[in-house]
Amino acid sequence: MTSFIKKLITPHIKDLGGFQVRRSLPQQDFMMVGPFIFFDHLGPATFAPGKGIDVRPHPHINLATVTYLFEGAVMHRDSLGTVQEIRPGAVNWMTAGKGIVHSERSPDHFRHQTATLHALQTWIALPEAAEETEPTFHHYSADDLPLWVNNGATIKLITGKVGSRVSPVQVHSPTLYLDIQFSAGSTFVLAADYSERAVYALGNGLSLNGLNSDGSNNTDALAPCQMTVLEAGEPVTLAAEQAVRCVVIGGEPLGQRLKWWNFVASRKARLEEAKADWKAQRFDKVPDESEFIPLPETAEEFSAPGI
Repeated sequence: MTSFIKKLITPHIKDLGGFQVRRSLPQQDFMMVGPFIFFDHLGPATFAPGKGIDVRPHPHINLATVTYLFEGAVMHRDSLGTVQEIRPGAVNWMTAGKGIVHSERSPDHFRHQTATLHALQTWIALPEAAEETEPTFHHYSADDLPLWVNNGATIKLITGKVGSRVSPVQVHSPTLYLDIQFSAGSTFVLAADYSERAVYALGNGLSLNGLNSDGSNNTDALAPCQMTVLEAGEPVTLAAEQAVRCVVIGGEPLGQRLKWWNFVASRKARLEEAKADWKAQRFDKVPDESEFIPLPETAEEFSAPGI
């Protein structure tokens, strides 16, 4: 492993009734990359006609959920009254702040045929000053996000800034999120503009190239579905031997955060308050939905409150 790599994270894998979820963050010994405190990779999962996902209403506090699809469709509903379908390349950004409840289900049209769902859901921790902000929801269409081709790679800027390009997605702290599709032989130079960065390859054929201190070549192949956390301070080159896709996450650290089930906070007392509020059903409700996910006895179990 080269000096460019800080840590390799192998995700926990769980089968949730016919589809697989890989969870890279948080890990027991590694909680966050920049403000990213949760990273789930779902699928690709193929559903027979009449089937789909049905994630019942559940709560969040002190974080933002970010849903991004490669394939398929998801219908989002929340306690603000939002009803928004998301398609590939678009972004659903929900800031929970002091508290929000939402559900995520396959749309009716998705269930009328055999369909595939392939998606990422990440959580972004909020700065302490913004933890108890009012909840909001924003949808950004695929056309809203900067997209360009460089050295044979097609880059979509989901959040943050790359060179002169800036994503319109509003964030609470410096946050980088890229979707990069490589053709065979293409490269992408990832600058050292953010203190913390990680690469998650979705297939084989991607490598991390650099030079050793003596000038010799140094190459690491990146395993698919493994998160490669990079050392700070140095640009790195991602190179593709074949067509392959990856995402890059990163940003600036926010300090320690606590996570229990769907809740994130900088104070343990706030987690306990949220647990009690959900158990007593004091959160606002999602209109026209009577189901909900009960408070678990323990948060140790692998649960997928998002997709």
